[in-house]
Amino acid sequence: MISMFVKAILLPFVMAFIATKWIFPKTLNIALEKNIVDNPNARKLQRTPVPILGGLTIFFGMAMGIACSMLFGDYADIFPVVVSMILILLIGTMDDIIDLSPTFRFAVEILIVLILIFSSGASLNDFHGLWGFYEVPMWFSLMLTIIAAVGMINAINLIDGIDGLSSGFCIMASSLFGIMFYFAGNSSMLVLAAVSIGALIPFFFHNVFGRTSKMFIGDGGTLLMGIILSTFVIRTLTHGTSCASLNPNLGLIPFTIAVMSIPVFDTLRVMSIRMLRGKSPFSPDKTHLHHLFIEMGFSHIGATVSILTFNTIIVACWWLSYRLGCSIEWQLYIVLILAVAMTFVFYKFMKIQQKYSTSIWRMMRVIGKVSHIERKGIFLWLQNVMDGDNIKVI
Repeated sequence: MISMFVKAILLPFVMAFIATKWIFPKTLNIALEKNIVDNPNARKLQRTPVPILGGLTIFFGMAMGIACSMLFGDYADIFPVVVSMILILLIGTMDDIIDLSPTFRFAVEILIVLILIFSSGASLNDFHGLWGFYEVPMWFSLMLTIIAAVGMINAINLIDGIDGLSSGFCIMASSLFGIMFYFAGNSSMLVLAAVSIGALIPFFFHNVFGRTSKMFIGDGGTLLMGIILSTFVIRTLTHGTSCASLNPNLGLIPFTIAVMSIPVFDTLRVMSIRMLRGKSPFSPDKTHLHHLFIEMGFSHIGATVSILTFNTIIVACWWLSYRLGCSIEWQLYIVLILAVAMTFVFYKFMKIQQKYSTSIWRMMRVIGKVSHIERKGIFLWLQNVMDGDNIKVI
């Protein structure tokens, strides 16, 4: 286990971290010089144009981390994932630059997921005892995998509305899946989790604390992380997975839903409301959970921490239900109830409080103000560290 820790976690993580930290100022300067920026508009929260090549930056770090791991082990089954990562990064970066139509991008996402399924041989083809079901037919698993993977890809894309949220969530989710793969002995997926975390951490700090060095992850980055997290879910649940050997009462489906709960259920809530109003489910607006926290007066980092806390509570409750001996079905029901409560119910409840300006709304506004950390002390020190990496101000 110590050897696997060094080869599949430590070395890939360190290489991905160093490579991302090194390439970050270079891609930032290119974005500034070529005017590859995200411009503010009525539905966006930033006030000035912000460079948007974060996806390329993160992919470079991941690629270097994966290359480093290849020197110490055989992780050939990562290659189908890398191919899918490159394809979806290309589409996402094109969308950042020339603004592709949602329909075209949606179709390409389905194609890329199909490539991932058939090249890796993995899909959502096993219910692992949930409701008495185990392996399912190929046609059913194919449809289920496409719906789930494309849904998760877009869920990660849609939570990218405030500083640190998408990257912070992906760090948390990759860490949780990484723990699962570590105990299951899946070294290839462990490498992918390690390089994801290593590449995302330096980006997260620039995105949250940087001023002149701030860069957005962009569609290239969110789609990239979406396909990676989809891969983690698929490899956790596919028939014959090493994760299933850990414990017969370990609810793998409840676990994956718990990890992905807030982005997925908030996306379901937003899209269902749009369709009920006769709009396209892809039409942009300001009805996401993070927009609600901003309306309550929270800072970006305050909203990010709050939403990640919601997600962590759901995962912790799943873990507690498993440890208390709850059946796989009850583990799932607990996760679903909490996920609905923290997205659908919480959003509706707080909008009612806002409408009538209740004491609960005013209390949340007071808590929100506390989250606004002045740029002094450690915050200012972090800003100076982030902005001091050979960044040109154009």
